[in-house]
Amino acid sequence: MSRWHKAALVGNPNAGKSALFNALTGARQKIANYPGVTVEKRAGRMILPNGAPIELTDLPGSYGLQTTSPDEEVTRKVILGELAGEPAPDVLVIVLDASNLEQHLVFAQEVIALGKPTVVALNMIDLAERDGLVLDPHALSNALGVPVIPTVAVRRRGLAELGEAIAQAEGHSGEAPHPRARLDMAERRMEAHAIADGVIISESAKHRLHSRMDDFLLHPWLGPVFLLGLLFVVFQAVFAWAAPLQDGLEGLVGLISDGVKAEMAPGLLRDFITDGVLAGVGAVVVFLPQIIILFFFILVLEATGYMARAAFLMDRMMAGVGLSGRSFIPLLSSFACAVPGIMATRSITDPKDRLTTILIAPLMTCSARLPVYAVIIAAFIPNRPVGLVGLQGLVLFGLYVFGIVGAMVVALILRRSVTKGAASGFIMEMPKYQLPRLRDLGLGLFQRGWIFLRRAGTIILQVNIVLWLLLNFPQAQKGQDQVDASFAGHIANGLAVALKPIGFNRDIALALIPSMMAREVAVSSLATTYAVAAGDEDTTAHQLSDQLKKHWSLPTALAFLAWFVFAPQCISTIAVTRRETNGWKWPAFMLAYLFALAYVFAGITYWSAIALGF
Repeated sequence: MSRWHKAALVGNPNAGKSALFNALTGARQKIANYPGVTVEKRAGRMILPNGAPIELTDLPGSYGLQTTSPDEEVTRKVILGELAGEPAPDVLVIVLDASNLEQHLVFAQEVIALGKPTVVALNMIDLAERDGLVLDPHALSNALGVPVIPTVAVRRRGLAELGEAIAQAEGHSGEAPHPRARLDMAERRMEAHAIADGVIISESAKHRLHSRMDDFLLHPWLGPVFLLGLLFVVFQAVFAWAAPLQDGLEGLVGLISDGVKAEMAPGLLRDFITDGVLAGVGAVVVFLPQIIILFFFILVLEATGYMARAAFLMDRMMAGVGLSGRSFIPLLSSFACAVPGIMATRSITDPKDRLTTILIAPLMTCSARLPVYAVIIAAFIPNRPVGLVGLQGLVLFGLYVFGIVGAMVVALILRRSVTKGAASGFIMEMPKYQLPRLRDLGLGLFQRGWIFLRRAGTIILQVNIVLWLLLNFPQAQKGQDQVDASFAGHIANGLAVALKPIGFNRDIALALIPSMMAREVAVSSLATTYAVAAGDEDTTAHQLSDQLKKHWSLPTALAFLAWFVFAPQCISTIAVTRRETNGWKWPAFMLAYLFALAYVFAGITYWSAIALGF
């Protein structure tokens, strides 16, 4: 039995460490936090070929041991055994991207120089060979002085050989300092170039084609134009492709509601099911196709390798507001949800950069805003073409751009005031181009769709049940409006006084309170409110548009959209901000400035629309 008890996967970001970790540990893994820090720890049990178990840890990606970002600092401390409560690993497994070998070898040399038992996993060797890059693992092993095992994590190739190398790694530790310990960074870069040249057997024109693609996609003028056009197509597709699927889901919800009304006698229980559950939750569920389409594009862009290139393109704009391209990936993640976006800021080295990115992440238009935008746009913006594009998709694109511009302006102000500091540098490797794997796309879409439906079946359902109860009790007297007579109506009427100057009515005030749990609850809250107000009439997602047009003016609808561009309508975002900043100071600041922006811009939008005669 091997004497090793712990091993750790180390390497640059995008080396395929997580895929290799999943392949080696399977379901035998857990996620927790490292002692005393907010960085997540992924650990699992791996069975070596000789039957011995070993604990395997997937360390955060790093470019070197002399770093200051939270993720990279944890990696350094774990490798060196300096993290309290975390024993040093017995074996280090360096994961290299075979198609980006020279860049990855810089950090690999630094790790090997520690003299610890080390094995190299030359990962994604199949993709390198597919692109015409043929490497010699034996030559690489001789150059580095440690075992090198070719692996393809997603196809489970080389896993047995890697396990065997880990079990036998004792013979590769050295008592004296490793010869590479004397090299500085410049010398390691030169050595990495020489080693990479020495292990490349052949390189085809196909591999060089990727460089020519980068010449276009990363061009300082053509690249941003392509990125903008790509985003524009995405938001057009969100409306155009989703419409038939939404109609089908809406019809299904309506059919279920009609069935309940046909089988149950009139009364509070029937109203609870149709108005409190189906009207509220159904009004959100029908936007599942739009969520899936949006995530489809995001997953494709990530899988093809374009997302990292978009970050590189945005570095110039980020530098203009005092940030770097490192902030782009967390902000881009925030388009899906601000929570993982804020957590992704751990890779940002400069603490002021990181704090600024956290504070502006909620301004990115997350997927939870999409149902809100979609229902208002569908109700008040005509579905007609503007040239070759649709007006509704154009308005949605404008809302996303409005959020991005707002975030950049806020970042500029913050970097010149409360988070003042010099912009940090930005180094990022470009992952290889590759076609998305259909299985991975399908799994990713299923997971995100399930998360959306689970929120509809838990948070949104629970909030709507509470709201329905507050809307139905006490019961109205004859001739009295039920909403005004209810507990919820009394609360909303009081809040509406403060919101009246920006064009908001009682119904909007009623929707804003529960939507603090999750932004999309605003849609279900409105649906439940109008269902209760309508009595026995249906309030499906389609009829909700009619109710909105009946009770709202166009200036009010536009002000509502402006509010949701800025408002921090999400408790989870505030909670994760508190955790990542270790206190309530910055979450409180975030709440204050976002609500202030929401109120001011909603008011400006409302009165400007009135002045223009809308």
